[in-house]
Amino acid sequence: MTSHDAVNIMRKIFKTKKVGHTGTLDPNATGVLPLCIGKATRISEYLSDADKEYIGELTLNYETDTQDSDGVIINSSTKVVSANEIIDSFSKFKGTINQVPPMYSALKVNGKKLYEIAREGKVIDRKAREIIIKDLRILNNFNNKEIIFYTKCSRGTYIRTLCDDIGKDLGTYGYMSFLIRMGVASFKIENSYSIEELKNMNENELTNTLIPIDDSISHMDKITLSSDFYKKLVNGVPVEIDDSSRNLEGKNIRVYCFNNFIGIGIVNKYNNKLVLRMKKVLIGE
Repeated sequence: MTSHDAVNIMRKIFKTKKVGHTGTLDPNATGVLPLCIGKATRISEYLSDADKEYIGELTLNYETDTQDSDGVIINSSTKVVSANEIIDSFSKFKGTINQVPPMYSALKVNGKKLYEIAREGKVIDRKAREIIIKDLRILNNFNNKEIIFYTKCSRGTYIRTLCDDIGKDLGTYGYMSFLIRMGVASFKIENSYSIEELKNMNENELTNTLIPIDDSISHMDKITLSSDFYKKLVNGVPVEIDDSSRNLEGKNIRVYCFNNFIGIGIVNKYNNKLVLRMKKVLIGE
């Protein structure tokens, strides 16, 4: 199942066309896929940008053309690596690193998706992209051949490429043999619903599964302003704010007034003054 398939199923269950996903989950992966319904589709980009958490399995000594278990084995090795070598290699991939996107991905080059080019048997140069691996831990090691690991990473990280890169760093090969997404921002797998569960719910039960928009972006900083700013904010007029909010400069933030969520704004400095400008007004829709 693709992310788009999940959206189509949810449109039928919730009886609305206004459903959107918050970032692609590969068909061979499982786990958390936050979906936006109704006016919440307007904030999907802010969840797409959020950090992701995964548990995956790296299988060593084999390379596949897709870097995962769906692909064809194109290289193999009999090299034996030690547990310490694996630990050392994993430690190299923490922090800010450069990663070359895989050929079997939906990224476009000159208007054509990379996987379409790959299916033609072609390989083209791809630019490395900066990503952040915020956490990377080995959970289990089976005979130094199958390694279960946990990672928390920034948007745009390919876990199968991470597996491929670790394999090569060890002087052998590696591919991603399993992947489950454990979380996206504040959305965790233990609070998720399966499609089967949702299909068996009545209308009230379905409504109760929905989360308020501002709760879904709780990973973003917030600012609460007095009622004097309300009219200007909802009409998109920039307002000057107290210098005590300088730690919010340049950030997308949740904006509240009357203790009610208004929408998403951004703080910038103009003429040495801090100014809040609304990017998306979400009240009264």
